[in-house]
Amino acid sequence: MRRSSSISRGTAIPILMYHHVVARPPRGTPSRYLFVEPRRFRAQMRLLKLLGYRGCSMAELAPHLRGEASGKVVGITFDDGFRNVYDHALPVLEECGFTATTYFVSRQVNGHNAWDTGFLPQMPCMTKAELRDWQARGQEVGAHTLDHERLAALPIAAAERQIAGSKAELEDMIGRPVEAFSYPYGSFSEAVVEMARGSGFTTGTTTLSGKATATHDPLRLPRMTVGGSDGYLRFLGRKIF
Repeated sequence: MRRSSSISRGTAIPILMYHHVVARPPRGTPSRYLFVEPRRFRAQMRLLKLLGYRGCSMAELAPHLRGEASGKVVGITFDDGFRNVYDHALPVLEECGFTATTYFVSRQVNGHNAWDTGFLPQMPCMTKAELRDWQARGQEVGAHTLDHERLAALPIAAAERQIAGSKAELEDMIGRPVEAFSYPYGSFSEAVVEMARGSGFTTGTTTLSGKATATHDPLRLPRMTVGGSDGYLRFLGRKIF
């Protein structure tokens, strides 16, 4: 059964999904749309601030999702834990007074996008020191499994190990609870969602397109993918308004 959050009826909160904040690879590169130029990211964040929005991590967004807080807010999330987010997005977030959630693949902290081998260029992930600094500077650490697996395709025991194991490993790294989760490839099922809930995660974000409303289970929240070619009108018209 789908559980409902307590977002007020009629309220829709955009949760933005980013992956890379770095120069875009050559045309023809698979998933090139996932690469957002740093200058474009900065312009997007400044535009949100100019329009009176506050960018929030999932932890800061939670009271709004529960209907306990009001205001113009936008969730900001980054999947995979890439170093370019630390290098290029973190300074902009701090400049704007925003927070965000990065979902880390726990066994690739200090590593790279091994799950993309043969498909995308190798890109470094944050080191443990950078992950800890991300958290120390007011940003949120979320989990994205141990190895970036398609959870719905795994045996139950393996999926549970990927979910609970990533939470435990990341909590060991930062010494505090990790409560935000993102499903790699957007792959989830009823069983997977309940595993995430049972592991102690309070929010779970998907790759389903849409804005968070009262009809959404907090463990299967939709997001708005921000693409590398999104101009101002597309960014505002399709992602925010």
